[in-house]
Amino acid sequence: MEIGSSVGNVAKDLGLEVKQLSDRAVRIASRGRTQYFALNFKSGHLITTERIDREQICGALEECSLNCEVIVEDKMKLYRVEIEITDINDNAPSFQREEIELKVSETTTPGSRFPLSDAHDSDLGINSLQSYQLSNNRHFSLDVQTGTDGVKYAELVLEKSLDREEQAVHDLVLTATDGGDLVRSGTAQIRVVVLDANDNPPVFSEPIYKVNVLENVPKGSTILTVKSTDPDQGINKQVIYSFKKITDKASKIFRLDSNTGDVTIVGNLDFEEASLYEIEVQAHDGGGLFGRSKIVIVVSDVNDNAPEIALRSLISSIPEDSPLGTVIALLDVQDLDSGENGEVTCSLPIDLPFQLKKPFENYYSLVTDRALDREQVAAYNITVTATDNGTLPLSTAITISLQILDTNDNAPFFDKIPYTGYVTENNPRGVSVFSLRASDPDWGENARVTYSINEADRSEVPLSSSISVNSETGCRLRMGVPHLSAVMSPSLSLYWIRMTTARTSYTPPFRWLTPLLSDGSTGVELAPRSSEPGYLVTKVVAVDADSGQNAWLSYQLLKATEPGLFSVGLHSGEIRTARSFVDKDALKQSLVVLVKDNGQPPLSATATVTVVVADSIPEILSDLSSLSASADPQSSLTLYLVIAVASVSCLFFTFILVLLALRLRRWRNSQLFDSSSVTFSGVPVSQFVGLDGVRAFLHSYSHEGSLTTDSRKSQFNFPKSNYANTVTSQQTCEIKNPILVTEELNISYEDQTSFQVRL
Repeated sequence: MEIGSSVGNVAKDLGLEVKQLSDRAVRIASRGRTQYFALNFKSGHLITTERIDREQICGALEECSLNCEVIVEDKMKLYRVEIEITDINDNAPSFQREEIELKVSETTTPGSRFPLSDAHDSDLGINSLQSYQLSNNRHFSLDVQTGTDGVKYAELVLEKSLDREEQAVHDLVLTATDGGDLVRSGTAQIRVVVLDANDNPPVFSEPIYKVNVLENVPKGSTILTVKSTDPDQGINKQVIYSFKKITDKASKIFRLDSNTGDVTIVGNLDFEEASLYEIEVQAHDGGGLFGRSKIVIVVSDVNDNAPEIALRSLISSIPEDSPLGTVIALLDVQDLDSGENGEVTCSLPIDLPFQLKKPFENYYSLVTDRALDREQVAAYNITVTATDNGTLPLSTAITISLQILDTNDNAPFFDKIPYTGYVTENNPRGVSVFSLRASDPDWGENARVTYSINEADRSEVPLSSSISVNSETGCRLRMGVPHLSAVMSPSLSLYWIRMTTARTSYTPPFRWLTPLLSDGSTGVELAPRSSEPGYLVTKVVAVDADSGQNAWLSYQLLKATEPGLFSVGLHSGEIRTARSFVDKDALKQSLVVLVKDNGQPPLSATATVTVVVADSIPEILSDLSSLSASADPQSSLTLYLVIAVASVSCLFFTFILVLLALRLRRWRNSQLFDSSSVTFSGVPVSQFVGLDGVRAFLHSYSHEGSLTTDSRKSQFNFPKSNYANTVTSQQTCEIKNPILVTEELNISYEDQTSFQVRL
């Protein structure tokens, strides 16, 4: 078959969709040095990539086949494929020697037989050698016999006595033909030389010589010696040895000494290539008589091939929370040796959280055996060692690199508990109290820590009114606006604060590759009314920043104007028509496509595709204009909305002007009051302190005081806060001692960080 010829429909046989072949990462793997087949992703057919010669691959075997595997990587499935190679009549019969010389004594009696060199045809069955023919002559005929092994032997039969004086040389033509449709043939020239009498042929000492040889025997070694005897005298007694029937491969490995009969090794023996050789040897004397025997050489295997490891599939990274038994790699392990030398055992280092499983012969899967923790080990170099069971075992090792992806499995923690800080009661706003920091052993966004203050239920004054912390860095706790304020009631001498940490879990969003409009749709696509079912309208493509199975995406049609009119490829994202268009179908079709990944839990995103059913651009414009004209009754609603927004805006600006006027009047009155009065009275002041973008309301405090020359009779009135920015009651006390008493309180809570503030 020519290169590129189709062998079979693999996609149909395995139930695979042709349009999904490339997305599912389907590929062909075969053993051997030559890749004879490949997969056509467009048609799903298995095609030839090299010219196939059955005789070169299988030799004389009647059944010849090649094996390969179809690997579906996303499902981690393997299918074995066997291709039978059938024979054609592409080889003609041929003789090992094109010229055959026979020396026949003139005293040879009629009926004597002379074996001829056999023709060889590499084809099988009817295409192989079928018959011999001999050219016309008066003295010889041809007798063809079939041996027990099915091989045809041709013998020259003397029909009439020879007379050297009448004719000393007879030239004959031997023709061998096969049985193919186009008959092929080969010829050899037979030259019969008539000699004087020689009535005893050579006889071998053994009818069959058998010897066992190790495949690593060195070159030049003599493995066998054949012997023959001849009772004749003189030149008729001298014997010469030669190979009568030997293959081309064997002729490059073995050599026969024509005088001594020694068989030596001149090439390399390889048990994996051939374990048995059968050679026919002959001895002929000077009188032209022949003796024949057979040599059987059995090659024994030695452990000369190390195991071979082929990585058929690999996942380079997995999340640290992957379940036990997650498949990381699929290995194909082979050893060309036989018996115990070809039995292979695979192993891993004992300290790794992985194990090898054997789903079927020669294949191993590398799976997780224990829970993974990226914070302890972020990457593994896994060494897989394959060792055979030979007397001197050979081994092969490969290293697989595996990255462990981080998951948010660790809570943040503070570097110490508790934190203690001191601050004076009259400190300026914005002063830093102390620094604090929390750590998270996770990586990337999973290790990003935010900070917040957890107010205790026993706090009489909301801490958010006086204390703030940077939610991102958390480096310093500050007083005052916009951080920690020291404006607190003098009756309080200590704050107690619980700091909590919160972490944001980052998930990479989907990103649509198709051009998106501002409204999230992919624009308008055209579908002709004459489209047949399966017509490709457009294709939506999305990518996921994750890797591995977390980035395996699948598409589905979430919503459609006409259900059943369109379909979406599960893995390709191709939008095709599911049926033909009919008159009742709407001109404008809106499709909502959902894409989701294969992670746990799965994440998803949507895109809207608008499909207009028309055969040409002018038709689209006319149809769309008619659709837009029908939308005029909605224009009045827009006018009402504009009027409503303008009215609200006018009211808002009026409110701002009135509020500004009241503020100016209050400020003027306060200036006049301050210039004419010597008695202090508190004026409520509302303030807001920023805490991470949230405006926290600060309570107002009013104080009244009367001062005398005698400090022991001075009085202060302290209002009690009601958390509503109003003073509901007052408490008057005499200051007998102007020295404040310092108090300290240390408060801590479980799983919280606390600190002290002393006034």
